[in-house]
Parts: sequence; C-alpha cells; structure tokens
Amino acid sequence: MIGVIKDYDPETQTGSISNGKEVFQFEINGWIAGAAPEQGDNVKFDLRGVKPYNINLYAASLDKGDAVKRKWVAILLGFIFGCVGAHRFYLGYYRLGVIQLIVNTLLILVAGLPGYAFLWGFVEAILILGGHIDKDGQGRPLK
Repeated sequence: MIGVIKDYDPETQTGSISNGKEVFQFEINGWIAGAAPEQGDNVKFDLRGVKPYNINLYAASLDKGDAVKRKWVAILLGFIFGCVGAHRFYLGYYRLGVIQLIVNTLLILVAGLPGYAFLWGFVEAILILGGHIDKDGQGRPLK
C-alpha cells in the first residue's frame, strides 16, 4: 500500500499514515527506512490487520537531503509561466501555487492588471536566481 506520513512524534516514536481513504497508526518498530520518518514523506507499507509494518520511503522521499529539482527549470518557469505559479507547482509548493493562480487570475480578468500578475512570477524567478528561494517543498536544496 502507498501513503503519506501525516504526523510523527519522535518522543513517543509513533505516527500516522494516510492512504487517502484511511488513516493508520504506526510505531517506529514497523519502520525499515534508513532515515527517520517526517511529516509529508511518501511511504510504501504492508498491513497486518490495521497495523502498518515494513514501512519504507517511496518515490521522491527516498532522496532525503539530496537535490531533486533543478534551479534553472524553476527560474525558467518563473519567468515564462510565473503568472500562473508554474514554478511553485514545480518546486512542490502546491498551496502557494494555487493561491498565486487564483490571485493572478483575478488580477488579469477582474481588475484588468496583467502587469502585476506577471510581476509576481518575475520577482520570484529573480529570488530563485539570487538564492533566496533555494529549497523545494520538501526542504531539499535545488540542483
């Protein structure tokens, strides 16, 4: 089964995993990955009844600490498609990407201010280029 770590408490060494439909409580003794669990990690696991075991990192979460996203791609997306938040979606900041998409759509369609909508993406592309935005949504550095 595949899921996402909803929460993990290092003191009690317990947490929960959601597969989108159900939430399963786990203990660290069912964890087999080399790195400690963190909220938002994608995991693969088996079930014994309702108890997860053989919990291991899955997909992008396998690369803990290693750069996965490319800085130049984020910069290009910011310059070209920044008004719709494409660079934020690419970097894994989905909530901010949706907010940017909604606000900029309102600026363009309702307020008739397309310049401000494009300015947001342009400024963020410059921030990425300058190193002020230097991590993806999971906290990994950009390549």
